[in-house]
Amino acid sequence: MNLNSSRSGVPQAHTPPQNIVNSAPSGVPLGNAPPAAYFQEDWRPDPASPLPLHVQISSCFSARISSGAWPAGMKLAPQRELCRLLGVNRSTLMTALGTLAGQGLIEGRRGGGTRVTAADNHSNNSTAHGSWSDYLEEGTHYPNLPAVQAINRLEFEPGLIRLGTGEPAPELLPGEAMTRVLAELASRPLPPLAYEEPLGNAGLRSAVSRQLLKQGIQAEPGSILITSGALQGLQLIALGLLPRSSTILLERPSYLYSIHAFQSAGIKFSGLQVDESGMVVSRLAAETLRTRAAMLYTIPSFHNPTGIVMDETRRQELMAVSGGIGLPILEDGAYQELWLDAPPPLPLKALDREGRVLHLGTLSKAASPGLRIGWIVGPEPVIRRLADIKMQTDYGASSLSQMAAARWLDGGYHEEHLALLRSRLRERRALMLQLLDAHFSGLATWSAPAGGFYIWLSLHRPLPLRRLFESARRAGLLLNTGDLYDRGDSRHLRLSYAYASPDELQRGLPALAAIIREPVNV
Repeated sequence: MNLNSSRSGVPQAHTPPQNIVNSAPSGVPLGNAPPAAYFQEDWRPDPASPLPLHVQISSCFSARISSGAWPAGMKLAPQRELCRLLGVNRSTLMTALGTLAGQGLIEGRRGGGTRVTAADNHSNNSTAHGSWSDYLEEGTHYPNLPAVQAINRLEFEPGLIRLGTGEPAPELLPGEAMTRVLAELASRPLPPLAYEEPLGNAGLRSAVSRQLLKQGIQAEPGSILITSGALQGLQLIALGLLPRSSTILLERPSYLYSIHAFQSAGIKFSGLQVDESGMVVSRLAAETLRTRAAMLYTIPSFHNPTGIVMDETRRQELMAVSGGIGLPILEDGAYQELWLDAPPPLPLKALDREGRVLHLGTLSKAASPGLRIGWIVGPEPVIRRLADIKMQTDYGASSLSQMAAARWLDGGYHEEHLALLRSRLRERRALMLQLLDAHFSGLATWSAPAGGFYIWLSLHRPLPLRRLFESARRAGLLLNTGDLYDRGDSRHLRLSYAYASPDELQRGLPALAAIIREPVNV
């Protein structure tokens, strides 16, 4: 099957280059080059120019090398990927690279790809203190997984159908309501947009306190820290509370495997099995003793990536066992409000009478990812410690975003939007389930989620998921494969009904089924 043909069910879109350096999403190690994109311009050689294509390419690459944008030791993307990004054939690319090699600007290394040469080979710059590649190897913060880097880049590539994206589609976000919120703020004199106090805007913390009470969580404003999204809360906890070389217990699979906030702080993971009722607690005490775990991380409501809801009995059991061994819990409540059939059981924090649970919340999943507003709820001494770490890193979330979020919650906008969002998510969930029934019945199994964004697709046979990712990308589909959430996984995909439009779902899911069905494709 030709994945670039109309047989895939997805028209092949023009894809301008997003990252000429290290852009391969195949999971191949990136060598000494940093994970961030060096080249983010939508540039291709112009066939209408009197200059030959290979001259345009070599001139472009040379300019970036001589300007220092591409430093010594940086590894270029593989030749096949460069050809795709530049829209040229291999002979044209090889001619351009040959010119650069003849000028001493790049060199090929057996088994090491093509790299920019040392600066003193082509300029008077000194490298006595090493190249940037040396520094990049020494950085203490781990780069994202190559596949995560690829997803982060490809999400902004036009024409791709995003079947795994974990955020609401732009048309599901409350643009008109947020415009009214901002208009209300503009209609009154704004206070000086100065730094907020360490815990965050007092009005927003009071509004969050009232919102949490609707979920059964009693938290005074002094027990709430405003963060720049829930992800920053994870980073602050990793840096401020846990000793290096300690262990966190968590569900396996888990969202936490896909980010490196804890690994960069020298913290290890130990996974616990999940079933249809959530995390299996029977091994919790033994695993805590074996690993000397410092904390348990869990997403009890509409788990990411599986969509499972931990039932009330399991939550009570978890609180009892963790209380008996004195194990703190980090509860991620990002999806708590996104129920579609019935509200989930009370959060773990609502059951906490000993101050052992830290609760993460966010507006990113329901209201606005762009506001970058989240929060941590916990004992006041812990919150003060995390606030101190936050002040050392960014001196507080945006004052304007915090004021807008406070008005959003206090003005009744949030509840109104949630009702509308749930209705639209129900429609998209129903469509995805219908399409899965039609096209995946012989390929996989799945369960209908009661809320959140995700369907955890379990394939009947194992597949090389990195190759599946690349085959899907060539067909115009962007996937979140199961190995992002469990490194050894070869049978799962996280499908999201929150982002792709109904039309995209109707085109994308049959195309994905066709790719999986033909073994030659993966």
